[in-house]
Amino acid sequence: MSKKPNPLLPVFIGGACLLAAASVRADALVKIDGSSTVFPITEAVAEEFQKAKKNAVKVTVGISGTGGGFKKFCRGETDISGASRPILKKEMDACREAGIKYIELPIAFDALTVVMNPKNAFLKEITVAELKKIWEPAAQGKLVKWNQANPAWPDQNLKLFGPGADSGTFDYFTEATVGKAKSSRGDYTASEDDNVLVQGVARDVGALGYFGFAYYVENKDKLKAVPVVNSKGKATLPSIEAVIDGSYEPLSRPIFIYISAKAVDRPEVKEFVEYYLKHGGALAKEVKYVPLADSDYKHALDNFAKKKTGTAFGGEAEIGVKIADLLKRNPKE
Repeated sequence: MSKKPNPLLPVFIGGACLLAAASVRADALVKIDGSSTVFPITEAVAEEFQKAKKNAVKVTVGISGTGGGFKKFCRGETDISGASRPILKKEMDACREAGIKYIELPIAFDALTVVMNPKNAFLKEITVAELKKIWEPAAQGKLVKWNQANPAWPDQNLKLFGPGADSGTFDYFTEATVGKAKSSRGDYTASEDDNVLVQGVARDVGALGYFGFAYYVENKDKLKAVPVVNSKGKATLPSIEAVIDGSYEPLSRPIFIYISAKAVDRPEVKEFVEYYLKHGGALAKEVKYVPLADSDYKHALDNFAKKKTGTAFGGEAEIGVKIADLLKRNPKE
């Protein structure tokens, strides 16, 4: 009985060693991890890219959260890291110590969405001040009923759901509402998996939570979005239009990918990033994110081609930054 050849073993023809096709494919690998918010876009791009390359390149996409993704990235374990906030000072230091240089590229906007249970009949809108009162560290163990945040709301238990401390969504939400990144009460159900948060809010009539817009759209039948009162006093629901016209603030934010400068020397990584910037806008819209302007994608492609390493933020969070201005900055390492 003859054995089938193992496609992963080298094949010898006329004294020359040729790698079988499957082995070549196995070597052409792009490793990505990071934000659960960025994941739907990256996954969509990865699927289309692999089809375009006729599966000659494999792209893996993990969800460790923005912080968890940066830990792996700064250890040199991944080629690309998805981030729903800019890289922080401590992460910049970790990358520098490990000799990891990176290129920061904005790829879309997200509308961070506050959600409630569909059976909630009293919550018509929420202000940033009320969100601060509910989520600030001083509320821990004390603000446990809805009427403690607003006397017009009922004497009903308040159950909170949100991302964990490794999440960029957590960082951005706390910065935009409480006024300081990572400043939050700890007595809430936390998860890096947005689907866990969706299920939690869907099961509890007194629940309130927050996560990226795409996960809300995917679960509209189980949840209701809460209109957030913007700086002009208008209660606004999250939508692609509201992000573009600037009315959904302060909870709309840019999201990013970070590419290892060393990994860009590999053609599969370079081609994948170029494909991302050329097709990411259309795919972002498809998975319910807000694409950047065409001119911004072109500028990002130019920055990538020039291998402009570092971050435009310098390790500090910013609310309400314009992408066009961001791309013009000289990045810091």
